[in-house]
Amino acid sequence: MLNDKYSVLFEPLKIGPVTARNRFFQVPHCTGMGHLRPKADAATRAIKAEGGWAVVCNQETEIHPSSDLTPFTEGRLWDSRDIPALRLMTDAVHTHGALAAVELVHNGNHASNLSSRAPVFAPSDMSVDSIVPKQAKAMDKADIRALRRWHRDAARRAKSAGFDIIYVYAGHHMTLPQHFLLPNMNDRMDEYGGSLANRVRLIRELLEETKDEVGDTCAVAFRFAVDEMSGVDGMQASEEGRAVVEMLAELPDLWDVNVSDWSNDSATSRFMPNEGYQTPYIEFVKQVTTKPVVAVGRLTSPDKMVSMIKSGVVDFIGAARPSIADPFLPHKIQTGRIEEIRECIGCNICVASDNMGMPIRCTQNPTMGEEWRRGWHPEQIEPKGKETEALVVGAGPAGLECAMQLAKRGYEVTLAEARTQLGGRAILEGGLLGLSSWKWVSDHRIYDLQQRGNVKTFSQSPMTAQDINDLAIPNVFIATGAKWRRDGVGRSSRGPIQKDPQMTILTPDDLMAGHLPPRGPVLIYDDDQIYLAGVLADHLSSAGYEVIFATPATNVSPWTENTLEQVRIQTTLIKRGVQLILGKTLTQINAEHAQLSCIYSKFEQHVEMASILLVTERKRKTELFDALGEDLNHNHFKKLKLIGDAEAPGLIADAIFSGHMAARHFEKSQRNIEREYFRREIVALEGN
Repeated sequence: MLNDKYSVLFEPLKIGPVTARNRFFQVPHCTGMGHLRPKADAATRAIKAEGGWAVVCNQETEIHPSSDLTPFTEGRLWDSRDIPALRLMTDAVHTHGALAAVELVHNGNHASNLSSRAPVFAPSDMSVDSIVPKQAKAMDKADIRALRRWHRDAARRAKSAGFDIIYVYAGHHMTLPQHFLLPNMNDRMDEYGGSLANRVRLIRELLEETKDEVGDTCAVAFRFAVDEMSGVDGMQASEEGRAVVEMLAELPDLWDVNVSDWSNDSATSRFMPNEGYQTPYIEFVKQVTTKPVVAVGRLTSPDKMVSMIKSGVVDFIGAARPSIADPFLPHKIQTGRIEEIRECIGCNICVASDNMGMPIRCTQNPTMGEEWRRGWHPEQIEPKGKETEALVVGAGPAGLECAMQLAKRGYEVTLAEARTQLGGRAILEGGLLGLSSWKWVSDHRIYDLQQRGNVKTFSQSPMTAQDINDLAIPNVFIATGAKWRRDGVGRSSRGPIQKDPQMTILTPDDLMAGHLPPRGPVLIYDDDQIYLAGVLADHLSSAGYEVIFATPATNVSPWTENTLEQVRIQTTLIKRGVQLILGKTLTQINAEHAQLSCIYSKFEQHVEMASILLVTERKRKTELFDALGEDLNHNHFKKLKLIGDAEAPGLIADAIFSGHMAARHFEKSQRNIEREYFRREIVALEGN
């Protein structure tokens, strides 16, 4: 039942010649499926439309071979042969009553053209925006005329593909129109350079020509980064950002406004914890234009959404990551099920998927990206089979997800947790500086389980093999997790590191359990190289510890480049005074110092410290599973399954996925599971 105070969110609103059924707008975001997996991409977008989003956009869609983003799989509209693949998406979205939008793009020097081998274009001669041995050429007038023609042709093809809204895109430091706009990229002295009016010229031409080509039936949107968030060294919303909006105020049918670059627009909750964090930069836009405005900011609270609309900040609630975490967010608000929303935790695992060139995934929503290839729906699951009950041991991310999905299927579920508090590593890591939103992983699942009459939950209930045998529940899922190693085994050392027993040696488990290091310098040795060691360094230094951070990597937490955090992490640690020792392996732990070795020269370095925190590798906790498995042929078990970190340590997203998949696969034969692991989109070979 819709609460009256949220009714404004469900008002229809015109965008040029088309009308959105409500104010929920899934802005363009990548899925890692794009032109190579169009069926999967279409199914992912269709779920958003089914979940109540009035506008569903695809990802950046290349308009020409000179904007080839290989090896990353985005949209593609080079010629008419790309129309059928995109038609899959528009048809799927229209089936559920939503508008379909396409984000046309020429990426300029952000595209290396590694597959097409076309020349790379930019406003001026400059390096390519990736570490490849190529440079971009300054576009001459013929190149600019060609670009305008390619964009117009792509807009026409987009209309033929069934899109209702067609984007001109100038944001994220990824597109030629924005490159022409920025003085640090455009040093031209002709009519496309110099003054702001000249630097805006290309954008104006693309907007005018797109409207001329398709504006009779399609809305034309302009996605624009009003601020680079680099102060006087870049475009600022208070100066040139506002001036651009004033110049073009009534030209597009819709303003989609944000900040640059991508690491700012999609900042993680660790560094931008507040919902609606982009509002101070974009709130001026509606004062300048009469056209509808959409903006983002990891918005999940309906009260915040209503406030932004009624205060005149936006007309549409934009979302990428919240629509990934919960495609049914609008529907849940409309039907009065706000407590059931899976809130985006801002971890950027979805972003990492794109940066790693793989199909999208999400910590909160394990069905994201699996809608077509595995047939998973975020709100629906197959009912139970012949079995009636199941036991889940361990209430961390995997155990909670598995128990929740088994309960949804209709099984009688018993959930046993050894600790006082449910949540496992989601709660423990959520207690560290900057990661408080990670607790939402457990909050969502605990709330769901509490609403179900077919779930019995027991905390402070460590289970032995005898306990489980005594329960006589025939189907058992073991989610006992993993523990951080104390012996130094990790990426760089496959054997234990020699250590003196007088040195205090800690692991992340110790710190998350509340055991702090003794006063004095603490050396954090990061051979995990993902995210946790950087978090712990920040956590301890903020608590007043003298922290030394050593790692075999050549920068801090290198994996977090995928989540767009690495620069912020290293900057934060430097500002906190953390001593960074990069490119060094730990070879020996002595009573008062550690011995490090350069990964290149093997030169040794001694570091004095009072304690050492080893962040190296995790060891699976399988003792309970092993004890049960020894008697598997002699007891009542029908199903005995390891899940989550106990099966294979990984991210929290991996643990959630493991628990979800175990619940989905329950009562399916292993042969069928392997045969139907997932569908692949295979290119058909046809004669010329």
